[in-house]
Amino acid sequence: MSTWVFLRGLTRESRHWGDFPEVFRKVIGDAEIVTLDLPGNGCLHRMESPLRVEQMADYCHTEMLSRGLKPPYVLLAMSLGAMVALAWAQRHGDEVSGCVLINTSLRPFSPFRQRLRPRNYPVLLKHALLGGSPDEWEATILALTSNLADKRTSILDAWVALRRECPVSRSNTLRQLWAASRYRADAKPAARLLILASTQDRLVDPCCSRQLASRWGCAFGEHPAAGHDIPLDDGPWVARQVRDWLAMTPSSGSG
Repeated sequence: MSTWVFLRGLTRESRHWGDFPEVFRKVIGDAEIVTLDLPGNGCLHRMESPLRVEQMADYCHTEMLSRGLKPPYVLLAMSLGAMVALAWAQRHGDEVSGCVLINTSLRPFSPFRQRLRPRNYPVLLKHALLGGSPDEWEATILALTSNLADKRTSILDAWVALRRECPVSRSNTLRQLWAASRYRADAKPAARLLILASTQDRLVDPCCSRQLASRWGCAFGEHPAAGHDIPLDDGPWVARQVRDWLAMTPSSGSG
């Protein structure tokens, strides 16, 4: 059985995966799935978020070993989580056999205006610097990351409840933004890579993923309609992309 580690993005926690782990398991089959929170998010919301992505990766590495979960691992991660996955694979390459990177963006391959679309600067800075109610925060994030036309009310209610239970502080939000903006991945890790993007991502320009896949010669898939949070908008599509990638590169699933 392969061990999969799922990592979410900026200010998100493991419960934001929703039913995606179950969807993924049905398609992939023989997989043990571990969902980790990054320091400052979810059950770790009282911790201070590191200022460097590499420190987040080291936390994940240590946490998996402390749970007695032995490598190799396959990492599936979104956005900031995907940066953490790459840093993990680069720093502890012997324990990461593959990475699925969803809607991420990296220095030096893409300029900041593509890594975070300029039209989103005002609203994100407003919330990061001035704060806002859980309802306002989550409504903004959902609008930026999902293109779903239905179930928006139920998703928003669930996300607001998560934020009320495990609030991410403004300082940790800013620390995570800083870490993401400064992370640089110059070298391709040894792990096998699958990069997924969405044409209709309104938060990050999909050309960031296209450029990364081209430069590194990675397997690549692009969803025509989903938002930044592809597992939320179309989890079965993500699972099928991973299944097909594993069929082409079976060693990435078994280590």
